[in-house]
Amino acid sequence: MTSVNPTSKRRFTVPCTITVKHTTETLEAHVELDGDVAPTLGDRIVVHGQHVVVPFGESITIRRNATVTRANHLEKLWLRLKSQFELTELYEVSFSPGRV
Repeated sequence: MTSVNPTSKRRFTVPCTITVKHTTETLEAHVELDGDVAPTLGDRIVVHGQHVVVPFGESITIRRNATVTRANHLEKLWLRLKSQFELTELYEVSFSPGRV
């Protein structure tokens, strides 16, 4: 496999590790990208391969490839602006005991 410089390309493929747990205490899934790849605001990550199905009470760790598509400056700016409005919506929640 050739070495990829994640800062030089908008879209690239990297190996990754997927861990899925399905127990009475938790249902969780984690993806760790190999190398010095750190996702930033607006990046899209698509993990390739079949769906992962874990029977109840078990956990699994598998290796796959993932394609990372870096967000451009306009997409990052839009997401920052959009997230501010979504955060403001949370401030408008009322916890009063009765109906208005």
